[in-house]
Amino acid sequence: MFSRGVQPVRNSAHLQRFKITQNRVRHPGPGLQRQNSFSRTGQFELVGLLPAFVQQQLPSEYWGFRIIHRVQQAAAEDSIRAVAQECDEMVVGAGTVVTLEQCRRAVDAGAQFIVSPGYDDEVVAWCVEHDVTIVPGCVTPTEIMAAMKRGLSVLKFFPAGVYGGLSAMKALSAPFGSIRFVPTGGVNEKNCGEYSAAPFVHAIGGSWVCTKADIAAHNFEKITQLCKAARAAILGFEVGHVGVNCKDDAEAQAVCDKLTDAFSFPAKIGNSSNFSTDAIEVMKGCGRGVNGHIAIRTNKVSMAVVELEKRGYHIIPESVKYKGDRMTLAYLEGDFGGFAVHLVQK
Repeated sequence: MFSRGVQPVRNSAHLQRFKITQNRVRHPGPGLQRQNSFSRTGQFELVGLLPAFVQQQLPSEYWGFRIIHRVQQAAAEDSIRAVAQECDEMVVGAGTVVTLEQCRRAVDAGAQFIVSPGYDDEVVAWCVEHDVTIVPGCVTPTEIMAAMKRGLSVLKFFPAGVYGGLSAMKALSAPFGSIRFVPTGGVNEKNCGEYSAAPFVHAIGGSWVCTKADIAAHNFEKITQLCKAARAAILGFEVGHVGVNCKDDAEAQAVCDKLTDAFSFPAKIGNSSNFSTDAIEVMKGCGRGVNGHIAIRTNKVSMAVVELEKRGYHIIPESVKYKGDRMTLAYLEGDFGGFAVHLVQK
């Protein structure tokens, strides 16, 4: 991996595996949530649902599921245990955990991380002591500072839509630059890409990928398609610009002049290249690719790199660029019709 994403202080291996996106199943933000009572066969329904997510998992550097129930219910514990035992691909977590008793029972059932809607110091302290990843809900500076005292760096932001969403998290990230948020509540298919692109967002959660009706009807194919759509929205791939190789400065200037003459495209002169509009980069030398390069914009380069690795496309390690701890550019190995391809942060 070439990620330089912020590592959670406590039990980072588990938390990294649901980085960027959660799949959450609700009964009426990585995970499966049911807020009301589970049926007697709920755990089997749950395990039957997982292939829809495993086959079309939302993109992440690592990924997993959060099984969220009212854990005082026997069926909820059975479901956590069933997924922990039957689905080795999954990192199983639990919520919505609001008491220490629920937390203990969830961990005993096989939960490897805990998610809570708010900050409870007793629950957080127990998780830290027992090396269990905990993601408590924190929306105020006071709550964030309490979490930081316990060594936490990734916090739930819930409900995001009520507490100011991206603008609020951006404001909080100014004094708390080491904190990364997991917004849930208000994240949907229309804004999931925007949330994922934010540098202060560690993961997102949303229930739109699997509605109560679809789960009850075992409409797993529809859920699979919704996962595909969510994956595409979160990655947000789009053509950024095309780069054209020239042998030197003079040839690059001539190409720009010709584009201006023919189409009235304005030219912006740079050190290593010129731009004819934002769509065409004219290189002052032969860069990567025989003919040039194609820049593909994405919501999060590090996330896109992992997704492309799964599709069989690998990056050139020495091409990777960072801004702070965030990957901003990476070239793929090989070419596409004589053009090199690189990912670039939106």
